[in-house]
Amino acid sequence: MEEDRIMDVQEENLTEPAEEKPDSEDIEVSAENEEAETAEAEPAEAEEADGEEPQPEEPSEETEGGTEEEKKGFFSRKKDKEKAALKQRVGELEDRVMRQMAEFDNFRKRTDKEKDQMFSMGEKNVLEKLLPIIDNFERGFDSVQPEDEEDAFVQGMRKIYAQLVKQMEDIGVTPIDAAGKEFDPNLHNAVMQVESEEYPSGTVAQELLKGYMFHDTVLRHSMVSVVS
Repeated sequence: MEEDRIMDVQEENLTEPAEEKPDSEDIEVSAENEEAETAEAEPAEAEEADGEEPQPEEPSEETEGGTEEEKKGFFSRKKDKEKAALKQRVGELEDRVMRQMAEFDNFRKRTDKEKDQMFSMGEKNVLEKLLPIIDNFERGFDSVQPEDEEDAFVQGMRKIYAQLVKQMEDIGVTPIDAAGKEFDPNLHNAVMQVESEEYPSGTVAQELLKGYMFHDTVLRHSMVSVVS
């Protein structure tokens, strides 16, 4: 009996199909399928991730305040620099204008002074030419006899002389006092020395040719004799 049982068991073992071992090619194909499924799943997940827009992290109030302060400080410094540059430019322009105005004022004064000097020199030249005419009038009057003073011609000449002297005085021509005055080389031209009991030494004894002043300048020096 026991032998029959052993035989039955052996027969069952022989009839059972042997477990098929997976072939290496099948293993490789399954691995590739799994990788493909994984690759397909990953883009899907990536697309889902891309579809969801990342929400930016809201800055805190402290960060916003600091950034605003920095911006204000930057613009404030920029404005200060622009104001300083503009103020410097305005100062340079004001200085240039003041200099130009001063130069123009000096030019105007210099031009006016030169113009006055030119007119003065012109007047002086004309007046110097009139002085000999006055000298001739005076010489002619010195030669008039007392009995001829009432002559109409003499009276007419004296009126013309008086009119000419008046016009010269109005222009600014005045005679220089010489006789009896102390000799002044700035006003007098000494041509001779004389002895005199009337005047002390260094005094003008006689006026030989009358001198004239034109305002503050000497138009012609007086020709005089001086006591030695």
